[in-house]
Amino acid sequence: MRIPRIIPILLTAVVTAALTATTGAGPAVAAVPGPNIPLTNVKAHLTQLQSIATANGGNRAHGQPGYLASVNYVRGRLDAAGYTTAVQSFSYGGATGYNLIADWPGGDTTNTVIVGAHLDSVAAGPGINDNGSGSAAILEVALEVARQGITPTRHLRFAWWGAEERGLIGSDFYVDSLNAAARANIEAYYNFDMVGSPNPGYFLYDGDNSDGTGAGPGPAGSAQLEAVLAEYFTSIGVPTEGTDFDGRSDYGPFIAAGIPAGGTFTGAEGRKTAAQASKWGGSSGVAYDVCYHRSCDTTTNINDTALDRNADAIAYAVWNVAVSPPAPPATVYSDTFETATGWTANPAGTDTATLGQWVRGDPAATTSSGAKQLGTTVSGTNDLVTGASAGTAAGDFDVDGGTTTIQSPAITLPATGPLNLSFSWYLAHGSNSSSADSFSAAVVHSGGTTTLFTQAGAASNRNGAWATRTASLTAYAGQSVRIVFRAVDASTASLVEAGVDDVRITRG
Repeated sequence: MRIPRIIPILLTAVVTAALTATTGAGPAVAAVPGPNIPLTNVKAHLTQLQSIATANGGNRAHGQPGYLASVNYVRGRLDAAGYTTAVQSFSYGGATGYNLIADWPGGDTTNTVIVGAHLDSVAAGPGINDNGSGSAAILEVALEVARQGITPTRHLRFAWWGAEERGLIGSDFYVDSLNAAARANIEAYYNFDMVGSPNPGYFLYDGDNSDGTGAGPGPAGSAQLEAVLAEYFTSIGVPTEGTDFDGRSDYGPFIAAGIPAGGTFTGAEGRKTAAQASKWGGSSGVAYDVCYHRSCDTTTNINDTALDRNADAIAYAVWNVAVSPPAPPATVYSDTFETATGWTANPAGTDTATLGQWVRGDPAATTSSGAKQLGTTVSGTNDLVTGASAGTAAGDFDVDGGTTTIQSPAITLPATGPLNLSFSWYLAHGSNSSSADSFSAAVVHSGGTTTLFTQAGAASNRNGAWATRTASLTAYAGQSVRIVFRAVDASTASLVEAGVDDVRITRG
């Protein structure tokens, strides 16, 4: 993983398309468990990469003999397993660099899934965690595909990028080399960079911008790629956190081209917090990788548990997105709010907000240190919004005085699942907000009301930006339920706006 630039990378706002229904709108519960990837095999690849670095001046950096030797090692394993491989060369910094591309036979080439990792190290050391760990993990997943002799539903391509540490040079060259049709054929890109950090965190690239920080969401479909990985970690009882698309690794050129992306990350030079150490183990106040970009990034700089979990997560994603993606889900309920369908504001008669109550309408944009009420919807003209009018000042029709709620009509859920709710949403507030302000979604069912999602405010500016959220409703199968959205302004003199669009419940 490269050192961050001083000037943040700005992601393109143009999104070409979402993933197709078999992936993009698929259920959170994936179709197959995925194979167990042997840790010993992954570590054997790391031993080989360490030996290559030791024999070549202690590193595997761009333009150095250790890097080309690394490419030849990986390519030899893939060729023997039946992959069609190609080495793509490029020039940078007066040296020749190389990308290794490996295609597995079969699958729909107009719906290609790419799984990538950078293979180069920095000049200071062998780069076994950064990024031998990701390179070795995806190599062993690729070899497992070959061992099982699978015929994927989507076309499956693995890639090892060169000169990532010099600024994403190899992956950028690859994406630039594709014509418009070839780019359109890439359904998804998964990136794995540093997946065995010695003091690991368990981070997923924040495809839906649910964290509400940094660069915003990835291209449409990124939320679903994140959800597949989240489902795996949930299945093994490991909590995860989002990590921003900050442009530090090889997903950058893909999302800039409008290609959905996702991946895992176990941390670099950042320090683990006490809360993270409590839930993940390890040492608080210590870097996730104390040997980041140093000569001590050797085979001793790997956490076996993290490496094992991430290798299995990669396999889970490959099997469920490329090999055996689930059948398209059946739509149980959907509402784009273009017509009135029976949503009720203040359904219990207990709302306290004096302004900015929920309405279905055509929203007017407001700004105050950035976008607050969005004048654009996800689809069509209307959405659910906290006061559709703009007024003279940004705070004229924002939420004031407490709580405002809006509730769906009764929705009868099928008797069997899996059942999943998805919706687009935003919460915006000024720096005069606090955690007393919030946006939340809940389900009213036979046993009461259960909160599905909450985004609290904070004493910092948060601009409005559409994000996608999913939640399981399987526990309420066979019941008649209602969905409730709530916005709260409980901070003194704070500016709060919220919106909802494209609510959907699916089964399958």
